[in-house]
Amino acid sequence: MTTLPPTSELPDNPAFLKQLIVELREEIKSSRRLQEQLQHQLEQLMRKLFGRQSEKLDPNQLTLLFAELQSLGLSKEDSEEEDDEPPSEPSRRQRRGGHGRRRLPKHLRRERREYRLSEAELKCSCGACLSECGEDVSEQLEYQPAEMFVIEHARIRYACRRCEETVKLARKPPQPIDKGLPGPGLLAQVVTSKFGDHLPLYRLEGMFERLRVSLSRSTMCDWVGAAADLVSPLVDLMKDSVLASKKIHTDDTSVPILDSSLGQTRRGRLWVYLGHEPHDHTVFDYTPSRERDGPAAFLKDFSGYLQADAYSGYDGIYSGGKVMEVACWAHARRKFIEINSVDSGAPFTALAFIGQLYQIERKAKDMSSAKRRDFRQEHARPVLNAFKKWLDEQARTVRPKSLLAKAIGYALRQWEALVRYTEDGALNIDNNAAERALRRIAVGRKNWLFAGNDEGARRTAILYSIIASCHQHRIDPFLYLRDILSRIPSHPADELAELTPKAWAEAQRQADSEIQLAEAA
Repeated sequence: MTTLPPTSELPDNPAFLKQLIVELREEIKSSRRLQEQLQHQLEQLMRKLFGRQSEKLDPNQLTLLFAELQSLGLSKEDSEEEDDEPPSEPSRRQRRGGHGRRRLPKHLRRERREYRLSEAELKCSCGACLSECGEDVSEQLEYQPAEMFVIEHARIRYACRRCEETVKLARKPPQPIDKGLPGPGLLAQVVTSKFGDHLPLYRLEGMFERLRVSLSRSTMCDWVGAAADLVSPLVDLMKDSVLASKKIHTDDTSVPILDSSLGQTRRGRLWVYLGHEPHDHTVFDYTPSRERDGPAAFLKDFSGYLQADAYSGYDGIYSGGKVMEVACWAHARRKFIEINSVDSGAPFTALAFIGQLYQIERKAKDMSSAKRRDFRQEHARPVLNAFKKWLDEQARTVRPKSLLAKAIGYALRQWEALVRYTEDGALNIDNNAAERALRRIAVGRKNWLFAGNDEGARRTAILYSIIASCHQHRIDPFLYLRDILSRIPSHPADELAELTPKAWAEAQRQADSEIQLAEAA
């Protein structure tokens, strides 16, 4: 920083004074940029700790921008709020039919308890006896703890009484863990509790203690590893199916890995890959670091659309020409959300443009891919053209190193990938599907804290793939795991594809349909 001499010692040399003024102006600009950045970071931290997490804007404010949007080439119809139109289908609250207690599911076992009047109460005031004339039935939901029980596998022995030499022992069906203690149900419960319900093994240890069964967490950790190895071939099949998809959503998050050589944890990465129907599986992959080798190795045989954030590690994948980049409008929007509280002028205009794009997507939600593409070309393209024109104009006037310039620069650098979703109706406007899939990692990470080593993290990725795919296809992961863990040991290797969550869900729905048809007949 320039050290100023006392006022009395300032020289009268104009050239020196001009140079001093230039240096001071640069220092002031630098200080203002630093102040703006620090203010932005402080506001982001305060918002994260105490503020509203939702990124929604006040729809009433958008009406203030209609004139400006129309001056940039948008029609009034494009600028109207979706709330002015009747919803295409009733909301969840409307479908529930108002307030009140929900009816209990019919599939639950019902235990009937009848309450009758005593003999003395049966007498009427007129002297006659009261007779039954109906009943009032109310329902109460009850619970009893889960049951732990023992299966005795009795292998009957046979012998020849004539020669007294031949002895045979009946075979026991293959078990999930050969000579292991847990049955398929217990193994499924441990895996589902840890990776579906985010319960650390030490909590499961305490829960089983309440059932008067002592199971150490180290033993259950071995079971989890064995279960991961058992279902690993299924995840490999799911991976192959995802790579055959037309498009893939991907994202990554960190996972702490315990490293005994460092005496602390280090950062590994879990990557998620979501395929498109009919290859709709959710597959997780683990890498020890966030190097580009991870996604490059996973996607080496893939060709199609890849929707991801602007991570530079994907650049090598796009350079080959087989994979086309589809950027995420949610990421671009977030750049403007972060600075909207600092400068509510230009950032809010950008958010209004992006809001129009999402409004168009909501209208096209239930359309076929072909109709959605045409709808986007007709309605989203004009908004995108106007937005691009606005961004170019702003880029020429904003301060180059300001936060607004960074947000605008991100959108312009990613522009080609941001507008690619309009080329195909099967593509999404954002990568929120991958971000939602990673939430289970974030929740689990707060509970089990870290993975014991790289191999443990790899097995974690395998089991998260199974649990996430079960949720994707709306099946109970416990029921699924209990079934396939009992079938995999003896299932033909060339027919394992029918045990993936997607195939299992389809088989279950088909079986339920046949049962309903039989009952109707």
